[in-house]
Amino acid sequence: MELHELISYIEQYGYWALFFCLWLGIIGMPIPDEMIVMSGGFVSSLGVLSVIPAFLLTYLGVVSGLSLGYILGKIFGIRVLEKLMKKKKAKYLLKSQEIVGKYGHYALVISYFIPVVRHIVPYLVGMNNMSFKTYAIYSYVTGFVWTLVYFVLGSIFGKHIEMIVTLVTEYGIYLGGIVIIVSSISYVYMHKKNAVVSEIKQHS
Repeated sequence: MELHELISYIEQYGYWALFFCLWLGIIGMPIPDEMIVMSGGFVSSLGVLSVIPAFLLTYLGVVSGLSLGYILGKIFGIRVLEKLMKKKKAKYLLKSQEIVGKYGHYALVISYFIPVVRHIVPYLVGMNNMSFKTYAIYSYVTGFVWTLVYFVLGSIFGKHIEMIVTLVTEYGIYLGGIVIIVSSISYVYMHKKNAVVSEIKQHS
């Protein structure tokens, strides 16, 4: 599906087009998730869709699609791997296994920024019996940040979506690293700021 076809589809079917395109990504929609999310931001910036509902349905599409992968991995286990091998995704499967083995729970954070791998890691952690609570904490929080980043990129640089997707395919992991570092610094800053405010209140 070309970008102009996707945008036309979103304009025609609205918010639910964003949700279902992303939800169906788990079974191999022939279009990058990044392009879908940025297209949602772009059409919202044009006033075709309202920003908040468009973002929320986009986010729900992302996390529900990946959660389906987690559930399938938990239910079907090794059969999921056999299916992936048959779909000629062996190199992505090996990369996903490497990331899960090396980073554990944080693989869910890192994988969001690696196309294809983001869909395989939920299968693997589900198959490895990660609790849903743990899965949700890592996946849903990262999913919110990831969706927000690309939604905003689409709303600002809507005319350059295809170029951004090309760059993301090559360097997405580096963008992920930047987002993680900035988020970590922001968290530490806010934590220290709240601690200082709390201390001031105690002494006032």
